[in-house]
Amino acid sequence: MKILTISDEECPAFWDFYVPGRLSDFDLIISCGDLNPSYLSFLVTMAKCPVLYVPGNHDTRYIDAPPEGCDSIDGRIVVYNGLRIMGLGGCKRYHPGAFQYTENQMRRRIMSLWAPLKLTGGVDILVTHAPAKGLGDAEDRAHWGFQVFRDFLDRYQPKYMLHGHVHMTYDLQQDRTQEYGATTVVNAYERYVLEIPDIPHPEKDHNRLIWRSRDRKPEGK
Repeated sequence: MKILTISDEECPAFWDFYVPGRLSDFDLIISCGDLNPSYLSFLVTMAKCPVLYVPGNHDTRYIDAPPEGCDSIDGRIVVYNGLRIMGLGGCKRYHPGAFQYTENQMRRRIMSLWAPLKLTGGVDILVTHAPAKGLGDAEDRAHWGFQVFRDFLDRYQPKYMLHGHVHMTYDLQQDRTQEYGATTVVNAYERYVLEIPDIPHPEKDHNRLIWRSRDRKPEGK
């Protein structure tokens, strides 16, 4: 499966200078947040695959005008072509506003998904906006990572964690990908192409919503 992961900055090659057919090879597009909703709507219109997304901390406009034709996986677990995908948008709270969470608030969001996590036996891809603590985060408060994400990786060991929030341009020395236990952590800033083998699961033939978190109201709203 060929997955286009995107976050934080719109890629000119996929928007301003788009060439017909440029998205045709992708089986799935996943946004990790902080992108213009019109950009996501454009991608889903031009691509031949779904666009899944979580909101970033700057995506308050998604509340009233979400990306058309795209599917939010924030606080949800979905299965697509056998891949179990879990989404958790937002970042660590650094000032009042929607899509910002304290460590305890994010922990409660994950706890609310305990039953479906048990049902699916875990997830293959964790999609977040903010990184895990110590795994691609930064030293300034606005870009601290969540310890609870790291705890999640320790317990469920997904094959991949996709995140954004920390722009690659902040530090040209930072790695695009890194390994943490059984998980490959990917910073999806602007764009990154992920090619992974099909993963067989009992749900292989069902592209469906498995569960949504009870916490649907953005923090600070």
